[in-house]
Amino acid sequence: MNPSNLLPTQNLTMGCPVLDRCLGGGIPCNSLTELVAESSCGKTQFCLQLTLFAQLPPSHGGLSASSLYLHTEFPFPFRRLRHLSHSFRSSHANLILSNPREDVYVHAVHDAHHLLDIMPKIECFVASRKTRLPVRLIVIDSIAALFRSEFGNNPLDLKRRSFLFFEISGMLKLLARKYSLAVVVMNQVVDFMGEVEGISGMRVGNLSSLRSSGRRVCPALGLAWSRCVNSRLFLFRNEEIVGRENDGLEDDLFRQTRRRLDVVFAPHLPPSSCEFVITKQGVFGVDR
Repeated sequence: MNPSNLLPTQNLTMGCPVLDRCLGGGIPCNSLTELVAESSCGKTQFCLQLTLFAQLPPSHGGLSASSLYLHTEFPFPFRRLRHLSHSFRSSHANLILSNPREDVYVHAVHDAHHLLDIMPKIECFVASRKTRLPVRLIVIDSIAALFRSEFGNNPLDLKRRSFLFFEISGMLKLLARKYSLAVVVMNQVVDFMGEVEGISGMRVGNLSSLRSSGRRVCPALGLAWSRCVNSRLFLFRNEEIVGRENDGLEDDLFRQTRRRLDVVFAPHLPPSSCEFVITKQGVFGVDR
């Protein structure tokens, strides 16, 4: 056995000790991690934060690395990254001397075949070491958008789609192992239509069901895709009424959004969860 295989896997900090405790130290390298959530739960916020903290030295939870961010459906949120980078740089002024945004490389991907076509170029980019810091984080935002318009629900299209799932995920996992990368893939959710656990493409793992915004949901792309990822994390959000005020005419309800990160399945983690908040400075776990 190769002694290097016995070395512990390096983790990338989430940028918050509470979140890192929940995830056993952060996002693992040499692995494909999926982040599942409905819109506005914080998927992009988490990943933007990861691209900044990847630049820290390993002694501070980082990878001394730059990031490749592949966006698939919306324009890349440069403004939000700029806001986060200002806060990040002021908090780590003794460790980050350059503009942290310069070590986040952004590329648009239009569909699944486009991603497949550029995978050799991605490997050349990672292997070239021509960036100021080596690339050791790849983010895909999001994987579901790549398959939305090209495939129907007939058996032939579903078979073609599943083949692409395994081909793309296999290449990403190979890159992760070969170059010790952390690969994070975002996925969306769809409404859960079944009545029996484990159907309609839902692999629940540690949870009896997945719920967000009062709806029962399951990850997009079905069961075939769930077999392509090493770990699945689920972001939950729900609005709760925390107060009520009556001015004599009508009730005013005061609402608060609660957010939670759940480990759905991961070979290296026990069942765990953590509430979190999103602020101007970033994403932070909440001790309860």
